[in-house]
Amino acid sequence: MDEALIWQEIGEKGFRELVAAFYRQILEDDLLGPMYPKHDMDGAEERLYLFLCFRFGGDLRYAEQRGHPRLRMRHMAFRIGEAERDRWVELMRAAMSECDISLKVRSELEAFFTQVADFMRNQGSS
Repeated sequence: MDEALIWQEIGEKGFRELVAAFYRQILEDDLLGPMYPKHDMDGAEERLYLFLCFRFGGDLRYAEQRGHPRLRMRHMAFRIGEAERDRWVELMRAAMSECDISLKVRSELEAFFTQVADFMRNQGSS
């Protein structure tokens, strides 16, 4: 994966837009929406934004505020099976499309998001 290419194309502004597009869908989603506390939607959006800036741009704000990502541990309280994984990736695909991310970068990000979403699963096959 070419992190430099991804960061060059998207950067902070683009990741802010991508995450906002993703969370607009979460608010209305019947499967994933209930997993997100309504009182902390802004916080959830900010954490994903900072994580993506950390992962692709080397921005240290996420690590300074939250330490090591420990993504699986942080998501263990939520039931994440195949349906939740697939929906998360589906909504992220739609967000990337809305933000008009190039096909090359979208392909690389989709592979990354799919891998991470699958890693978050803590429920067996349905």
